[in-house]
Amino acid sequence: MGHTVAVAGASGYAGGELLRLLAGHPDLDVTVATAASSAGQPITAVHPHLVQFADRSFVSTDAAALTSPDVVFLALPHGQSAAIAAGLSDHQLVIDIGADFRLRDPAQWSKFYGGDHAGAWTYGLPELPGARELIKGSRRIANPGCYVTTATLALAPLFADGLAEPDDVVVVAASGATGAGRGVKPHLMASEVMGSMSAYSVGGTHRHTPEIEQNLSDVAGRAVSVSFTPVLAPMPRGILATCTARPKPGVDAVAIRAAFEDAYANEPFVHLLPETVWPHSAATLGSNSAHLQVTLDQHAGRIVVVSALDNLTKGAAGQALQNANIALGLDETAGLPIAGVAP
Repeated sequence: MGHTVAVAGASGYAGGELLRLLAGHPDLDVTVATAASSAGQPITAVHPHLVQFADRSFVSTDAAALTSPDVVFLALPHGQSAAIAAGLSDHQLVIDIGADFRLRDPAQWSKFYGGDHAGAWTYGLPELPGARELIKGSRRIANPGCYVTTATLALAPLFADGLAEPDDVVVVAASGATGAGRGVKPHLMASEVMGSMSAYSVGGTHRHTPEIEQNLSDVAGRAVSVSFTPVLAPMPRGILATCTARPKPGVDAVAIRAAFEDAYANEPFVHLLPETVWPHSAATLGSNSAHLQVTLDQHAGRIVVVSALDNLTKGAAGQALQNANIALGLDETAGLPIAGVAP
């Protein structure tokens, strides 16, 4: 018998992507889809591609609407999940796609998000060392950020094997406009985005910076500092990140590639591409996969890792579903596409 599911914030980009994936899941059945301003509207009025939900409408987002389903996905704006989660049962599996429960340090939460720190839940990046066992035993899971997933998958093997210096890490990542959510913002209008790329939150001010550092520091066993620059790219979805780090003395290209081969050899969604083949964002479109390539820049003395994923799938909704599969003891790949859509 399958599990019942609620998606709170289902009218947003991540919520819509989650509905799309859940529609094809063999063991999960969506019984509730909530929204704020779209409450009462048909789901297909907001997501016309989701014809499986043509006879369903959004209901208002409140804890009372979410108390019955076995699984609750919170695809809400940052800062709104904690109040809803407080009204849910300990027996329900709750996965927060927002940022409310990702950071362990209250000072970092206050600095980058403001307001009261709600605490930290089990961190849901399954490919991190030891993460799956923690996810299996949890009923409260914090889904990572999209930039964070891209950068962490790209850099974690280096720090797990002690190959890179922890104080000289640079990440420059370009994301599609859906990464900023569905709210109407002048700088995200098509006329502003098309034909242009622009950096934003430069100088360590982006909210994903402390989360990237938290992950890499956990893997390294010591503090890792990251210079992170996000870039808005003229595309609807996808992320391409170029991540560099200074190798420790004596580290060569063979050891570097071996670290990635060992880390991801048995991962269904993380693919180290053949040597000299470099990731591009279109190849991961609509999939829960991340594509990686790594090399050693002998001239500059830096390790270079390029990673690509779909910010709405592996960067948000797909990863949330992957976490749910693990927590529920289901096939981890259930309902999740591995191959992207092309052209």
